[in-house]
Amino acid sequence: MTDTSSAQARDNATAETGIALVGDGWTKPAGRTRGPVRIVGAGLLGASIGLALRANGVDVELDDASPSQLRLAVDYGAGTAAVTADPGASNGRDAGSTEIDPSASASAAASEPVSIVVVCVPPDVTADVVERELAAHPEAVVTDVASIKLEPYRTLLSRGVDLTRYIGSHPMAGRERGGAISARADLFYGRPWVICRDHETPTDLLALVEGLALDLGATPIEMTPEEHDRSVGLVSHVPQLVASLLAARLRDAPDAAVRLAGQGLRDTTRIASSAPELWVQILGANAAPVVDVLDAFADDLEQVTEALRHPDAAGSRRRVAETIAAGNSGVARLPGKHGQDRRFDSIVVMVDDTPGQLGRLFTEFGEIGVNIEDLRLEHSPGAQIGLAEISVLPEVTERTIRDLEARGWRIASI
Repeated sequence: MTDTSSAQARDNATAETGIALVGDGWTKPAGRTRGPVRIVGAGLLGASIGLALRANGVDVELDDASPSQLRLAVDYGAGTAAVTADPGASNGRDAGSTEIDPSASASAAASEPVSIVVVCVPPDVTADVVERELAAHPEAVVTDVASIKLEPYRTLLSRGVDLTRYIGSHPMAGRERGGAISARADLFYGRPWVICRDHETPTDLLALVEGLALDLGATPIEMTPEEHDRSVGLVSHVPQLVASLLAARLRDAPDAAVRLAGQGLRDTTRIASSAPELWVQILGANAAPVVDVLDAFADDLEQVTEALRHPDAAGSRRRVAETIAAGNSGVARLPGKHGQDRRFDSIVVMVDDTPGQLGRLFTEFGEIGVNIEDLRLEHSPGAQIGLAEISVLPEVTERTIRDLEARGWRIASI
């Protein structure tokens, strides 16, 4: 980024989200959340929430079923270990883990009551931990970050739990690898954070959860549990299955074929390395919405298959063309950078595979006064060059190409 554009971007981000950006990094948000905040589950999401809150000076206490996971999150600075009533007891483990003791005791009362409890445990035990935390912290609002919302809500209702202080939520953020070692304070920046309220949710408690999301740089979005589960079935759960099914085709593929793989295959299979034990829980808990999408997907796939089985038959080419065009229309609806609808042009620059070349390219973008809106790198095995696909504003595309070529850069495509 250029100095001027970076400064403007930081000002805009702070005004819109309350997050203060320093340089190219992320620092303290304009805090709304008052501690102490209790986080149950100290893996990727729990530790990331802790890091972001600690950056804003909020006291955070962490609890986890795994002592080693808890110590690791504490070592990374995500919070301090909760003091338990029974030193041998343990609490819920972060999403992505599989071992948990739902009957474990909650933490003993701290010197100051916690204001918010954030439950970051696997979906199959979310309701158990939420119920326990509601009982253990009668002055706190309890939220969770499970990727399904209807099943925990229905389970708690069936048990007769008073849900006045429970507000389910789900940050649409994550990484390919889990655990506290992968945690980042900026994990939620610019990401949607779904908050599921009902007509009985007190406004002041809703404001606490919304404030938490805003303090982490996320964008709060209100949905019912049903709306949430249908939505994530389409945009998260089915893509996981499609990526996994496609990647599974590679297991027995010839080595020669795999060596031809490029960025397209990497893009479509990136999330295929997810944890099976977690996704069994997620997909099982959200089966109906996922099946609805899969049924429609299977119908479309069958039509394309039949068209390709008889490519010279009347209407076959039209079917294939309409399928590709429908994909174009769908992908055009995806939000861009920071959730914006604005579109960018892509410039593919050839970069020699030598030390310092990528840094030189970034520096020269700054010197010509063009902001890099997005970046994707591709490096084929054995090649002595890489391809940097750089997104820029459409109005600066021609000038950027002209200035880069004048500085000796080779443009592969636009």
